[in-house]
Amino acid sequence: MTISGLVADVGAGVFRMEVTLFFSTFTTLLAVINPFEVLPVFLMLQSDKSNAERRHVAFMACLYALLLILFFLFFGAVILKIFGVSLAMVRIAGGIVLTRIGFELFLPSSDGESSLAPSGADANIAFMPLAMPLMIGPGPIATVLGMTATIEHSSHEALAFGAILAAIFLAVAVTYGCLIFATRLTKTLGPHGIDAATRIVGFFVSAMGVSLVFSGVIDALKSNGVGGLH
Repeated sequence: MTISGLVADVGAGVFRMEVTLFFSTFTTLLAVINPFEVLPVFLMLQSDKSNAERRHVAFMACLYALLLILFFLFFGAVILKIFGVSLAMVRIAGGIVLTRIGFELFLPSSDGESSLAPSGADANIAFMPLAMPLMIGPGPIATVLGMTATIEHSSHEALAFGAILAAIFLAVAVTYGCLIFATRLTKTLGPHGIDAATRIVGFFVSAMGVSLVFSGVIDALKSNGVGGLH
């Protein structure tokens, strides 16, 4: 085999690795962001808004989510070390928040008002609760921290970083598309359909929150050698 052929084979192998990394990162990140989990909350909080206002909130929520992902990609591990917080604690805290949001969706207050709704004219629902913790919760944070380790252990760090960055932007873009499509769902499902979907998703969000708390507690016990868990 000639040198040029060997270089071509190596280049093709590296390309396949980075493409695989891109698609695995994209699918994993899209799954943990889970736009369909965000849709009912988005529709509920924007039920009385115009399409232009909904698009603006969707854009801002996805922009915040993108900035949060990039922040945790670059500084997540350092921040956790500085404050002495483990991923187990992140899971527990995030699980508690998700459980509360799930109950709020499943069992709205008797007066029909949601505590997730903005409490004032300046309230930013795009950041809380849409971007965080619904889009960027414990799952995405752990995934992003794993991306950091993948880049550090890659033999081609620049290419790995580029593949992961492209996957991040694509996952957020798809999420934005799902939120924009949600405006059509308001006409298709109607108020009763949206209410039913909100309650169903709220139940599963609560279950996910409880699962995160449980797994966080188990991980914390294991890491501290409590109860013979190793």
